[in-house]
Amino acid sequence: MGYAVEGRLLEACSCGGPCPCWVGDDPDGGTCNTVIAYRYDKGHISGVDVKGLTLALVAHIPGNILKGNWRAAVYVDKQATPQQKEAILAAHTGKLGGPLADLAPLIGEVLGVYDVPIDFNIVEGKGTIRVGDVVSAEMQPYTDAGGRPTKLVDSIFSTIPGSPAYLGKAMAYRVNIPQHKMKWEFNGRNAILGTFKFEG
Repeated sequence: MGYAVEGRLLEACSCGGPCPCWVGDDPDGGTCNTVIAYRYDKGHISGVDVKGLTLALVAHIPGNILKGNWRAAVYVDKQATPQQKEAILAAHTGKLGGPLADLAPLIGEVLGVYDVPIDFNIVEGKGTIRVGDVVSAEMQPYTDAGGRPTKLVDSIFSTIPGSPAYLGKAMAYRVNIPQHKMKWEFNGRNAILGTFKFEG
């Protein structure tokens, strides 16, 4: 049936800010370790209401982001019903078309899909996220002299196609998934924040 959803994106990674991946350059240090979280504030996927749920991807990107081959662990909000989980995964794996289908081929290997509590507490680009006991991050936006968030538009790559991205900084960003050899901690690195409206 497709989808029509609106919500907020949070992305933190190992690159310095602003992240070079969004303009098609190679990541800082040659590889990128990232978390990307989509919080659905309203909308339906395949007729299923997904309001209030979050999907998070923890990924190792081995080189230029546009070349794909991401290794990703997928985390679905524990509050999701089986029907909601199925709908969210169908959209993000590209089965329902639309802008999310453009991103799906970048993932070369899914290491696992897990149900965990996800606390997404981001308002106007500032706040925290916690994904079970495997991810925690705290971020704030860059602003201009008047306090308005710094925006990135018309970039070659985007995790929220069609929407402006707000550049920010993750003051603290930690991942601990030893079973998938994903364990890192960074301070003062890149964060991307934004709102999205997807239809597919």
